[in-house]
Amino acid sequence: MSQNETSGTVAVDNQKIRTKQMVLIALMTAVTCVLGPLSIPLPFSPVPISLTNFAIFLAIFVLGMKSGTISFIIYLLLGAIGVPVFSSFRGGLQVLAGPTGGYLIGFMGFALDHFDRKLVPTIIGMIIGMAVCYAFGTVWLAKLLSLSFKEGLMMGVIPYLPGDAAKIIIAAIVGPKLYGATQKIR
Repeated sequence: MSQNETSGTVAVDNQKIRTKQMVLIALMTAVTCVLGPLSIPLPFSPVPISLTNFAIFLAIFVLGMKSGTISFIIYLLLGAIGVPVFSSFRGGLQVLAGPTGGYLIGFMGFALDHFDRKLVPTIIGMIIGMAVCYAFGTVWLAKLLSLSFKEGLMMGVIPYLPGDAAKIIIAAIVGPKLYGATQKIR
């Protein structure tokens, strides 16, 4: 095989990898857009229970940090321009500026690497990502509603801990299966 034939093969393989990665980014963005609006409002908080963080866990697990972050930014941009992809099928800049905006922006804390998809480090990474999200969201919520940080925690974090722990466990179980399935795609 000549040098030109080898270079051509490498170029085709690289194009396949880029195309596959773009398709996977689009797919995980779509998954986030489908799961994100599904939410349960709570009577004591403007922050609903949402599946957005679960979708982001899966996206980071399947795509890795860089592509998972790109997927999430696309999701945020879709929501910002008004596509109803945020909780309760809402969209627009007013959602980002509202009580849940800090959590939406805080999800960027999930842009922690997946630690080579090893179970314990991956779970620790998801917990750290949730902590970053909680911190950012709580400060935002407390400032917006003139609450103390403790009141913000009671309204925007404490009630969500059991459900978010369950989402982490489910993502740690489903994530490797999804990742394995995506690796079989040519």
